[in-house]
Amino acid sequence: MTYAKTNGFVLVSHDSDFAELAALNGSPPKVIWLRTGNQPTGAIEAALRRHADAIAAFEQDAETACLEIY
Repeated sequence: MTYAKTNGFVLVSHDSDFAELAALNGSPPKVIWLRTGNQPTGAIEAALRRHADAIAAFEQDAETACLEIY
């Protein structure tokens, strides 16, 4: 998490712990919380592509620390 914060990365995870840390500490790093359940890699890729516009807007939004994708 420290490396992501230092380098301005966005974390993508199924783990709610990262979302909770983003809520407590704010960003950076920003967190994309995948609420999709366990899926094959192709399904995760498709979900991220479907939400590409929302992800791009999230990256530019200084106020929001976590984006949930279902």
